[in-house]
Amino acid sequence: MRKNQMRKWIVAGNWKMHNTVAESIALAKAIKEGAAGLEGGAVVLAPPFTALGSVHEVIQGSSLSLAAQNMYPEDQGAFTGEISPLMLKDVGCSYVIIGHSERRKYFHEQDADVNRKVKKATACGLIAVMCVGETDKERDRGVTREVIGRQVQTGLSGVEKLENVVIAYEPVWAIGTGKVATPEQAQDVHAFIRGMLKNLYGGHAEQTRILYGGSVTKDNIGDLSAMEDIDGALVGGASLKADGFLGIIEKISSAK
Repeated sequence: MRKNQMRKWIVAGNWKMHNTVAESIALAKAIKEGAAGLEGGAVVLAPPFTALGSVHEVIQGSSLSLAAQNMYPEDQGAFTGEISPLMLKDVGCSYVIIGHSERRKYFHEQDADVNRKVKKATACGLIAVMCVGETDKERDRGVTREVIGRQVQTGLSGVEKLENVVIAYEPVWAIGTGKVATPEQAQDVHAFIRGMLKNLYGGHAEQTRILYGGSVTKDNIGDLSAMEDIDGALVGGASLKADGFLGIIEKISSAK
């Protein structure tokens, strides 16, 4: 059990571009049943846009929360193919993932784009899960702190309060690769991020949750979640199977 009891753990499952509506419903039901009775934290499901409404119906009235995987930073307008934060709230979302490395890599999102989304999401009452992380080349060059520092500072520019912000540290070199940061490597970056938040926001930073992501499984999350500044996990592939995802939840809830 860690020293800091101010922060409640979070385990978020990012299903990415997987699962039909029927498959999403079945997975949500299994996670809902398996997570019943767990206390002290939050379990968040982020299905594809097509399944948001159906998953909301499944988890409504339970302790589980709904997240979107992305959003556009306007209430409405002629933005073909985009989804607004108000639409997300209307379908039952309380969280939204912003700035995931796959959005940065494949859709060329920049720190300024992430910032616009974080400001809009929080202004609309959504909890923004802002992702940051360095590539393997950046880590090899020894510029991890420089990269993370820029992403955090720019991503939060103009955000006055942290109460609706969660940070997810996902080293890009660990996402979908099977590589995982050691607990010490992850804690070092998490502590650096919290130090930055303290400089920017003072004591409120102690209450901000910072999650780890990157090839997280029920077999490796135990040691990671024991670290002082790691408050949970943003889970990718391992969230697509109920037993594996529930195993991660159990490990984190017992560690916190």
